[in-house]
Amino acid sequence: MRDFRKYQVWELGHEITLEVYTLTNSFPNDEKYGLTSQMRRASSSIPANIAEGCGRESEVEFKRFLSIANGSATELEYFLILVKDLNFISEENIKDLAGKVNQLKRSLNKLINKINTTSK
Repeated sequence: MRDFRKYQVWELGHEITLEVYTLTNSFPNDEKYGLTSQMRRASSSIPANIAEGCGRESEVEFKRFLSIANGSATELEYFLILVKDLNFISEENIKDLAGKVNQLKRSLNKLINKINTTSK
């Protein structure tokens, strides 16, 4: 069994989640059960799926949970575009966060590819 805390990609996912929670605090109250909730769930799903995958026994299962985390990161990437276009936050305020999400996706893909090459 792997320790998820040792994965830098998990640390980055956790950091992104904390930033999303802070960012969404400024959203309109009528978005509490809309975009605020969806963005928080998408962001927290990333490190949660990495952690769950680490608790699985096989490389195939680990890779599947990393892929789910990657899907959640892509979902979050879209939400960042949406909240910028809705003028909930400025592009300047999400630029750093969007960069971290892209970095996370690249890291997840590298880890998935590494598993693919070592399991052959």
